[in-house]
Amino acid sequence: MIRIGIDARELIGHPTGVGRYLGGLLERWSSMDEAADCEFVLYSIEPLSLALPPHRFATRVVIGPGNTWWEQTALPAAVGQDALDVFLAPAYTAPLRLTVPLVVAIHDISFIAHPEWFTVREGLRRRWLTRRAARRANTVITISDFTRDELVTRLGVAPERIAVIPPGVTRVTREPSTQAGGVLYVGSVFNRRHLPDLIRGFAPLAREHPTLTLDVVGDNRTYPHEDLLGLIAAERLEAQARWRPWVPDETLRTLYQSARTFAFLSEYEGLGLTPLEALAAGIPVVVLDTRVARESCRDAALYVPPGDVPMITEALRTALFDEPTRRRLLTQAPHALARFDWTLAARETLATLLTAAGAHV
Repeated sequence: MIRIGIDARELIGHPTGVGRYLGGLLERWSSMDEAADCEFVLYSIEPLSLALPPHRFATRVVIGPGNTWWEQTALPAAVGQDALDVFLAPAYTAPLRLTVPLVVAIHDISFIAHPEWFTVREGLRRRWLTRRAARRANTVITISDFTRDELVTRLGVAPERIAVIPPGVTRVTREPSTQAGGVLYVGSVFNRRHLPDLIRGFAPLAREHPTLTLDVVGDNRTYPHEDLLGLIAAERLEAQARWRPWVPDETLRTLYQSARTFAFLSEYEGLGLTPLEALAAGIPVVVLDTRVARESCRDAALYVPPGDVPMITEALRTALFDEPTRRRLLTQAPHALARFDWTLAARETLATLLTAAGAHV
């Protein structure tokens, strides 16, 4: 039996980003034949609500705040009491004092590429810990060719120590509709995702179509802070634009089912999962023209240059109302989505963990 330890803090509360990534892997591992001989030990600061077989997925509650000090002191002390063969750190950093083989997932390095998006203290913390976790790890997992190249050029990780494993994409069942729905954005709100430009780009269409809506779902984590509600009020969109920091999965599913187009105007991502989820739900997407967006969405998206609000308006108009373009984009969606399969991601991630464990067992 191979024992795999996992830092499971990202599964607490309302999982986004890394939490959804880890949840997708765990769900597949619970039913895969390849994982039948593995026992997973999930380390968290509180009990986890997971529908996983308890005899193979044990939770170790390690009391503490779950911050960096906890990660570097309490977590390795707890891990040291278990006979692990390998440890997975799914969220950029890892306990540096571990004595077992380590695999760390680094999804992007925005804190190195764009330090201005972070407070001085937060940026220093992320850069210091991530660099050392990457050096300590047997293997670094990342989710795109773009981020692999970033890890090599900006972080100095040797290419042979990097495994590019795209995550899966959750499929949402959707009934075909020709009715004009709304524009949807899903994801934590960072400055790099240019929500003010999306709101301003949506405003002319809202005036033309009084029933058109814009739904923004994501916690506001901007630095410097952006006042989304103030901008919505300034554009007189209170009746048509709604921002919610978080919604339950059932509500999110309904939003995907009812949206007419999806907008994700990010200038820097490790990948960008929510546009792919939109494509999987049959929703045309509008994204900024970046290398990673081209890598993931390929010919299944409308691309706009950064900062061009009139172009954003026209791209949204096309994605909402131009039926031939909508059909063309959605015809290309299966080609873009072919790489993003949870079973494949779980299999390749497990193989990476077992290879790392082989140096120890």
